[in-house]
Amino acid sequence: MEEAKEVSKSDEPKYRGVKAMPFVIGNETFEKLGTLGTSSNLLVYLTTVFHMNSVTATNFVNVFNGTCNFGTLLGAFLSDTYFGRYKTLGFASISSFLGMLVLTLTAAISNLHPPSCGTTDTCVAPTAWQMAFLLSAFVLLVIGASGIRPCNLAFGADQFNPNTESGKRGITSFFNWYYFTFTFAMMVSLTVIVYVQSDKSWAWGLAIPTFLMFLSCLFFFVGTRIYVMVIPAGSPLTSVLQVLVSAVKKRKAALPEQPSVSLCNHIPANSINSRLAYTKQFRFLNKAAIITPEDQIKPDGSAVNPWRLCSIQQVEELKCLLRITPIWAAGIIYYVSVVQQQTYVVFQALQSDRRLGNTGFQIPPASYIVFSMLTLTIWIPIYDRIIVPTLRKLTKKEDGITILQKIGIGMGVAIATMVVSAIVETHRRDFALTKPTLGSVPRKGAISSMSGSWLVPQLVLAGISEGFAIIGQIEFFYKQFPENMRSIAGSFLFCGMALASYLSSFLVSTVHSITEGDARGNWLAEDLNKGRLDYFYYLIAALEFLNLVYFLLCAKWYKYKGANAKTLDFPLEKMQSDNPPV
Repeated sequence: MEEAKEVSKSDEPKYRGVKAMPFVIGNETFEKLGTLGTSSNLLVYLTTVFHMNSVTATNFVNVFNGTCNFGTLLGAFLSDTYFGRYKTLGFASISSFLGMLVLTLTAAISNLHPPSCGTTDTCVAPTAWQMAFLLSAFVLLVIGASGIRPCNLAFGADQFNPNTESGKRGITSFFNWYYFTFTFAMMVSLTVIVYVQSDKSWAWGLAIPTFLMFLSCLFFFVGTRIYVMVIPAGSPLTSVLQVLVSAVKKRKAALPEQPSVSLCNHIPANSINSRLAYTKQFRFLNKAAIITPEDQIKPDGSAVNPWRLCSIQQVEELKCLLRITPIWAAGIIYYVSVVQQQTYVVFQALQSDRRLGNTGFQIPPASYIVFSMLTLTIWIPIYDRIIVPTLRKLTKKEDGITILQKIGIGMGVAIATMVVSAIVETHRRDFALTKPTLGSVPRKGAISSMSGSWLVPQLVLAGISEGFAIIGQIEFFYKQFPENMRSIAGSFLFCGMALASYLSSFLVSTVHSITEGDARGNWLAEDLNKGRLDYFYYLIAALEFLNLVYFLLCAKWYKYKGANAKTLDFPLEKMQSDNPPV
């Protein structure tokens, strides 16, 4: 890794802008093609090559995805505090490449995976060292995702001067290209790469994204000489801890009668955060800004001991985080519905008629997820260019509807998604039990004569739901977090997804365990025709309904950051670009 001149925000770096884009966009494109091409078909790989049952494989993928997402918080902290985005991205990219290489070896070398089941239903389980080798690949992939996901978008934006008109236009253009690469990579991964993996060779199907990840690393490091690399300025989480510690130390102190004018109100001259007004929520924290005789003040107005005296600005920034947390918690439950459209829908497709028309071509099971992505891609410009202007005329609001209203609509559509999923699964199962089948899937069961096209409506609804809820949450976190915590804001979103993956895994295991001995059959049986996956979908729908009620109560209580509506204005196009893909 070549050394390059690092700059702090107080220096005037030489922004290369568009000149750096071939390297940054090239890195982004190949990185997404590599990671998405590897992860999009993991369920099928684990069940067909490593002979895991569907519940174990689903839990494995949920835990893997959850750990990748939760690790972004640590990645963002290390990047902001110690290493900077360039070093974090460089290390994480190499780790991802090595993880993909190890995973490819598990498919290419026969001794690294169990022998094929052949025509029998009895399969040999993987040995301990085969599982250890497989797990080492996932550990490397987790390390890579933890560094890449919170840093890649911000690093690209760092290459433009945010203080000039051309720089601002360049940042917007980069965000658009960033979102385009995500869409392009998703489409290719869920079609071409998944087809090679499922119908040709797992070894080649995994080797292709590994080579693409190698090209991503190559593009990234070739551009080292012209990158702008911002020196880490310290983690904003330190300020949060200082407020908590100071408030505890002064817990017995009495708040002044006019706290808004009597508390410490120092704001550093180089702060990038907008000034926040004093609020009465969470009044206990205001004690951190009480000036006592023991506190010493520097000539510039700051505290000598920041672990004893904090400014009211710091206190209000912490309050922002506390107000956001209940909304974030509602997002965790919402993501559970999203997870189902990425896991069990693959098993539904496996036991459905996947033939494309009268041709002999069969659509790979994991490729059905592309309909959700395609819907999202089509829906966003329609919403932004047609629906928002119409709503703007009706509501007289800049964005047509508020951010929380947008999230609430997405959560409502998620309920409809799960209900439709349950109805379609009932239809698929009835076809399998009452009509002639189309053969069988090894270790699962008969293939229903229901066309796989019946799965498209639930995936379309899932895409629309994400277009409202997930993009709305990205927009919400970006606007409502203090400006110096916007990298943490992205990690906050990923952490919610991580906990949703863990929660989904817990629900799958719990339902499987409780219904396993039921006389009516296991809801999540290996053979979906013998199970009641539709009941599980109805359970998720009920959970989403309760979550929507909780969210509406939180939304009614929530107070937006800033005193006027202008603080909430931000182009939807940029929010689309912030949608986290990996």
